[in-house]
Amino acid sequence: MSETIKLTMAQAVVRYLCNQFTEVDGETVPLFAGVFGIFGHGNVTCLSEALEQVQDTLPTWRGQNEQSMALAAIAYAKAKQRRQIMVATSSVGPGATNMITAAGVAHANRIPVLLLAGDTFVNRLPDPVLQQVEYFGSPSTTVNDGFRPVSRFWDRIVHPAQILSSLPQALSTMLDPADCGPAFIGLPQDIQEIAYDYPASFFAPKTWVIPRPRPSTNEITAAIEILKNAKAPFIISGGGVRYSGASDAMADFATRRGIPFAETIAGKGAA
Repeated sequence: MSETIKLTMAQAVVRYLCNQFTEVDGETVPLFAGVFGIFGHGNVTCLSEALEQVQDTLPTWRGQNEQSMALAAIAYAKAKQRRQIMVATSSVGPGATNMITAAGVAHANRIPVLLLAGDTFVNRLPDPVLQQVEYFGSPSTTVNDGFRPVSRFWDRIVHPAQILSSLPQALSTMLDPADCGPAFIGLPQDIQEIAYDYPASFFAPKTWVIPRPRPSTNEITAAIEILKNAKAPFIISGGGVRYSGASDAMADFATRRGIPFAETIAGKGAA
């Protein structure tokens, strides 16, 4: 029988995040550098308790506005060339909706950020609660459904065991070079508090290696022919140049051959 660890769902989420690592310039570092949080209904009684226990490993900084927290998390990930990620957590209701605009920014710019918002009670016994948005025509719909079109990964946890598949899928999405972006997970308060026997292997330290896809030889050959025959070549430097670490190579190539270049929004600072 495999070894298990009994934790609340919130504690399990935090322990899992603390054991994820990545490689930056040959050094193994935490994949998640920290958490921006504003705590209220849906994330104060369980998730905050779990985060308080790991301040030395996964520090939490309290924000003043949920949108600005998520935008700061986006800026951090971009500055780290998408190799490290920040978490942003909010209460359910207006606290969560404040992060939707930031999620849209991350989605459009292919920037990874993990958004953990409180969600309404799955058992629906306290209903409505405080600033919960009521939608009587569809009781399972909450404001967190607003994140669906602006998230690369979206999930709502209604059983503590679901994080066993949800969290790895969220990380795989956020670290995909082509399709990365924000991952949203709704955490209902009454599910966060449930203790569950999680497999100990789920919390084993893991180091993620972000893949770097190479172009096909056919694409390279075609690009060479275009440049050879171009009368006034012009290079558009995008985010791929920046995130693949090819900035110096691209700048050297353009400079030595006297080819002008411009940057896309995602490629700002690439050369």
